[in-house]
Amino acid sequence: MSEALFQQLKHPNPNLRNQAMWELAENHNNEETIAKLMSILNDEDTTYRRAAVKTLGEIGHATVKPLVEAMLNSENVTVRGSAAKALAQVVICHPDQPLSVEGVQGLKTALQDSNPVVNIAAVMAMGEIGAPVLDILIEALQETDNPALAVSLVNAIASIGDSRGLGILQAIIDDESADSYVRETATSAISRLDMTSGFKSAKASN
Repeated sequence: MSEALFQQLKHPNPNLRNQAMWELAENHNNEETIAKLMSILNDEDTTYRRAAVKTLGEIGHATVKPLVEAMLNSENVTVRGSAAKALAQVVICHPDQPLSVEGVQGLKTALQDSNPVVNIAAVMAMGEIGAPVLDILIEALQETDNPALAVSLVNAIASIGDSRGLGILQAIIDDESADSYVRETATSAISRLDMTSGFKSAKASN
């Protein structure tokens, strides 16, 4: 039964893939299902890999420990990046349950990964967590000398919309020695927020 569901995760029809994903997530009460999904994270079939990422996210917090382990220790960059994306899916699919300390610390460590597939996926996951990890994102932005990572961090901080984060972005805009692309990103991120929210979220968090 479950092997057929795994095969269905590869199906070209997204409705059938989603159906298999829900069924696997609902009947995941064994480590075997999680281990099998983890083994797909380095599959060459992108559709299959993405379906496994989403299914791990649906299963939720039971997957955090193996995902952190893979994200930090796998020698395969595709596995590390997929694990970070799956942690983001856990947060998206289970917004009522905060990510464990282990999960947050794992993502913080993954920000130091030299590969952009991994460090940018970790930033995106932290952007989904939002305000509870704002300090980690701000610290990473202040410490990094990697413009591509800095741009991702700027966008994640902007998406959280907290006034402290916006103050940091304004400081980057005002710093003429900062990377021009990072400054441009901060400028456009703040102007987008001005247009969309009128800083409502910043006021709400004070």
